[in-house]
Amino acid sequence: MTRQLAAFRPTVEGTEMMVLCFLSRTLQLARHSSSPLGRQLCSASANKPVLTLFTKKPCPLCDEAREELEPYKRRFILQEVDITLPENSVWYDKYKYDIPVFHLNGKFLMKHRVDIQKFEDQLMKLELQNDGNQ
Repeated sequence: MTRQLAAFRPTVEGTEMMVLCFLSRTLQLARHSSSPLGRQLCSASANKPVLTLFTKKPCPLCDEAREELEPYKRRFILQEVDITLPENSVWYDKYKYDIPVFHLNGKFLMKHRVDIQKFEDQLMKLELQNDGNQ
C-alpha cells in the first residue's frame, strides 16, 4: 500500500491551520495542531473522496478551477498542496509548468483546466464504490 504525505493549509476565518493527511485508498489519518476542525475534516469525511489541487501563488487558473468545482464541494474534500513549499519539492519538480494539477484519491486526474465531465465520472465512480463498501 503506497501512502502519500501532503501538506495543506485550510483557512478558517482569516487564520491558517496546517493539516497533514496520510492518504491511501482505504486509510486517511490526520495529524493536526490541536484543532477540532482538523479532526472533523479528516475523520468525519473519511468516506468522501479527496481531490488534491497542486498549486502555487499566484495561480489564476487555480482560482478558476476552484470556482468551477464549487458546486461539487460537498461531495469531496479539497486538499491544496503548495508546490513551492520546501517539503513539496518533489511536486514542484514534477508540476512546476503544469498547475493546476488534480489528483483524485491519490491518482492523477487532470491538469491545466478542470474537465468537468471527467471529474463527474470519476467522482461518481468513487461514490458508487463507497456505497457498495458500506
